[in-house]
Amino acid sequence: MVVYRMTEAEKQLADLIWEHEPLGSGQLVQLAAEHMNWKKSTTYTVLKKLCTNDLFQNENSVVSSKISADEYTRLLGEAYLEQNYDGSLPDFVAAFIHKKKISKAEVEELERMIAEYKGTE
Repeated sequence: MVVYRMTEAEKQLADLIWEHEPLGSGQLVQLAAEHMNWKKSTTYTVLKKLCTNDLFQNENSVVSSKISADEYTRLLGEAYLEQNYDGSLPDFVAAFIHKKKISKAEVEELERMIAEYKGTE
């Protein structure tokens, strides 16, 4: 699956939407002005791009997400693994720990996550 990678500006607006959704488009314009000093036209331009890429929707002047922030992050991670490690999580972990020593607490957390996963199979 190809995941649309948001620009920094798009991510800022997406975070506002995820935090406050559902919200009226006028309320979104106000929040973007307060948090990012954006004009109405900038907000609508960026929102349109997010909607075009099927991440959000603006129906009847109500803005909401089509995908949660967690789901978006998960999809980006999966795409990264696929593109860089042929989808192999063990290969990614091996490459990561080869360059950076991980702490005992991190090892224990990984072991806990694996044990939890094994319990759900």
